[in-house]
This record gives sequence, C-alpha cells and structure tokens, in this order.
Amino acid sequence: MGPAGKLTTLYDFCATYPCSDGARPWAGLVLAANGDLYGTTAFYGANSNFEGGTIYRITQAGLLTTIYSFCSQPNCTDGSFPWGTLIQATDGDLYGTTVKGGNISGEACSPYGCGTVFKITPSGTFSAVYRFCSHENCADGSAPLAGVIQGTNGSFYGTTAAGGVGDCGLNGGCGTVFKLTPGGQLTTLHNFNGGTDGESPQAGLVEATDGNFYGTTLGGESALGTIFMITPAGALTTLHNFDLSDGAYPSAALVQATDGSFYGATQGGGTYLSGTLFKISSDGAFTTIYNFCPHKGCSDGTGPEGALLQSTRGFFYGMTPTHGVNGDGTTFGLNEGLDPFVAFVQSAGKVGQTGGILGQGFTGTTSVAINGIPASFTVISDTFLGATVPAGATTGYVTVTTPSGVLTSNVPFHVLP
Repeated sequence: MGPAGKLTTLYDFCATYPCSDGARPWAGLVLAANGDLYGTTAFYGANSNFEGGTIYRITQAGLLTTIYSFCSQPNCTDGSFPWGTLIQATDGDLYGTTVKGGNISGEACSPYGCGTVFKITPSGTFSAVYRFCSHENCADGSAPLAGVIQGTNGSFYGTTAAGGVGDCGLNGGCGTVFKLTPGGQLTTLHNFNGGTDGESPQAGLVEATDGNFYGTTLGGESALGTIFMITPAGALTTLHNFDLSDGAYPSAALVQATDGSFYGATQGGGTYLSGTLFKISSDGAFTTIYNFCPHKGCSDGTGPEGALLQSTRGFFYGMTPTHGVNGDGTTFGLNEGLDPFVAFVQSAGKVGQTGGILGQGFTGTTSVAINGIPASFTVISDTFLGATVPAGATTGYVTVTTPSGVLTSNVPFHVLP
C-alpha cells in the first residue's frame, strides 16, 4: 500500500484446501537483506489441519514460497502457532517464536508444549534455539506471543505472556522478560507479579538509544496494562499504569521515534472507550495524542492492536481491526510533525558487509557516511540504497546527502567487531 492508500493484494492464503500454505498471518513481515519479505502464518501448513503454522518467503511481486511447516517433528517439538514477527539477525538467519510446541513435559502446556524460540536460514534450514517450560512449573516462562529482538550485544530479548515465578491465580505465572544467547542459554531478567509492575506482556520489546528496553503489559494492578522500562541487568521500572481514561490493554510493542519519545496504541479505553494512540518519554511523561471513534459510525476504526510504524517520511502508520467505513477495520496515518530520516534493513554489521538503507529522495545521492566515515554506496531506487561498512567505521549515526538535503538515521548503526 502506498502513502496515498492505494492497496494491492499480493497473495491470498489458503489457496488450496487444506491450506498447506498456511492461514491467518497475524504477524508482520520482515524485509531481509536479499530483498525478499519473510513472515509466518499461525495455523495450518503441510503437517496439520489446525495445529502448526508456517514460515514463508514472498517476493515484492507476490510470489510466495512456504519454506517451513511447523509440527514437522513428532508431538510438535519444533513448535506450533508462530504469532510473532520474525527478525533477521546479524548472522543472516531469521529468528522467531512459537506460542506452543517444543517441550511437552510440562502439564501446564500439554499436549503441545509451552513455546519455542527458533531460527531458520533464508533458504529454509530450521532449528529450535530454546524450548520453554524447561524448568519446574515453567519458571522460565511460557507462551511467547511476540517475537524476539536482537540487542546491540548480540543476544536476543523477549517476553512470555505466562509462566515465571509470579502468582497470577488460575493463570499460573504472570509472564517474564528474558535474555537468550544465540547458543540457547536463557536468563530470566524479570518475573511479573501482577501488581504495579503488570502482568501478561503480550508485546515484544524495543531497545532504546539509552541502552534500556521498553515494553508493555496487558494487565496489572489496575487490570488495564502498564508501560515499563527494564535495564539489560533486569532492573524494571513501571513508567505508566493505564486508568481507562487514557487507554487500556496495550497489546503491541512501542516504537521509539526520531524525537526520542515512545509511541504506542491501546485496544480500549480513552474518551470513547475505543482505543487510543499515545506517547511517553523515557522518564514517564505520558500524553494521549488520539482517541478513536470520535465520529458517528467510528469511521476512523476502533481497537488498534498492532504496533505503530514510523515511516522515513516522519509519519506514523497503523491499523485497526474493526469499524471504519466498511466495518472491517482501517489503515491510518498520523502526522506529529517529525522530520524525514533514513532507516536500516539491519541496524548492525561488520566492516565490509553491505546493508540496505531506507528513505526517500535518494536519486542523485552524492554521499553516505557512517559516523562521519564515507561509505561506498549504490542507489537502487529513490527509496532504497545499499551501502558497505567502510574500514575505520565506528558505531554512530548514518547520514545520506541527497539533492534536497542531508538525511540522518533515526538510530545509530552499530559496527560489530
């Protein structure tokens, strides 16, 4: 879909029964370094009529290839129900999570297990990195609904919606924040307790420019959700408890925008009890910036569930699953007056590696620099160019000099040893 709203359908899932290509692609897509997009479907696939799910590759022209179907191993020990968005890590492989499957020994998650973290090569070679509920009473967490992110230190970080050592009654544990090394060693950074720190984090994390991680929980003391900050060492601070008037039930990840603030959405609450858009600073200063459903018939939509995307134009984009003119949801844009910038396909790389830079107005670009060191580059289109990490480069912001001015990246590019 272009900025003006013209939509083109690239692929319709479940093209043939029993849906060997998968169904219900609930997660977003990731643009890989090879120019293709990768995603998951939560259900079906080649090995099951319901349990399972798939990982697929789709070209920007709409040619889809299923590269893995879950439940390919007995008792779905490879995982099932991949709900979170994939990432492409610095090693070039794709990483993600499944809500179920994996370790089937825990009664709390039988018969399909408590979820996994997995990796898969762009060509389809699959392996499980970690299986949850590997400890008594799922003390390591269970049901990772969101995908993982890769921190600047190379480890992966994520959340589980349940499990851990907290006590949330019939739901068992209240969820966790975890760190996972590429080799599969998991460390629980925080166990939610269902109080002021919240419970059931259904969204993933964002690593901010201050080096800390920020996220949301769906419940907590107010039962309406929280926003939190957690250090790499595991010290958690609750920045905001929702109180219905300013929103309720934030189920999506935050995004740190170019102004340094974090932006997000709630499914409910607000002036019209139909969801909100908000921003919050790293010290907890909170502002509701939009209340959904101010118009008759809720033509703007209701209940935004997904994360916002800040495009390189500076605008934010998001979606609502319900209402709108046709009753089936909307895609919306939000202009907060932020300047254009450039972003990365991957935000880290080694000297000599070539990566993608996203933006606009690249035709006629005269220079690209990483923290002041000139880099060789190729303009692929007006919105995409490739640049090679030069010798002597250090971690810092990327600048692209175009005919209309200099564009700066929204986050530093990390040069790996």
